Amino acid sequence: MSKPLIFILDDEPEIRSLLSDVLQEAGYDTQSFGRAASFEIALAQRTPDVCLVDLSLPDTDGLTLVHRLALEKGAVVIIISGRAQVQDRVTGLELGADDYIIKPFDPAEVVARIRARLRGARPAIQSGMTARFNGWTAHFDRYMLEDESGAQTPFSHAESEVLRLFLEAPKRLISRAQMQESLGATASESFDRAMDVRISRLRTKLREDPKNPQLIKTIYGAGYIFLGDVSWG
Repeated sequence: MSKPLIFILDDEPEIRSLLSDVLQEAGYDTQSFGRAASFEIALAQRTPDVCLVDLSLPDTDGLTLVHRLALEKGAVVIIISGRAQVQDRVTGLELGADDYIIKPFDPAEVVARIRARLRGARPAIQSGMTARFNGWTAHFDRYMLEDESGAQTPFSHAESEVLRLFLEAPKRLISRAQMQESLGATASESFDRAMDVRISRLRTKLREDPKNPQLIKTIYGAGYIFLGDVSWG
């Protein structure tokens, strides 16, 4: 089995070297980039399992790049940045990043976060990567929702993790604590807000009435419940 591939995008050579060394020692393959331009050329040829992306890049806006990665590539996206403000973390997660690590960081923590995210990115269920529910088909192998007419709507990797949680446990309450555990996250204001945004976006893509959603119900003070009938394969 091939090793997971991790792309590292950071304009600081010392950071790139540190991350590459520690990740290779942990059993991963890595490719490092100091500019977004070379990073995107490599992306056009191969999609990595994880992208580590700094926000302060010399040739592009890091947040815009993160958003595009989340929507188009299907890779796990982890921001590594010196921007420590809560709003920066919230914005990064809302734009589709799966995690946010603040510099300076403990290399062992980076490895642990990546392992947790790759566990969360496992195939949705052993019998297949496609789920059908209430006239919808979710294609997890290509991050696409398809309605009965065949019209397709893409979803991000971060949104896929939340949707998978619902589809693997239909008609069962899923608490915030269960979400945090399943997604390898820690309790925080930024995590809660990111979850709210991802669920809101899923409801929009599923054409739910925001005032009275029929599939993803909020149980106030407890969590969420998915009310659809789901089949896999």
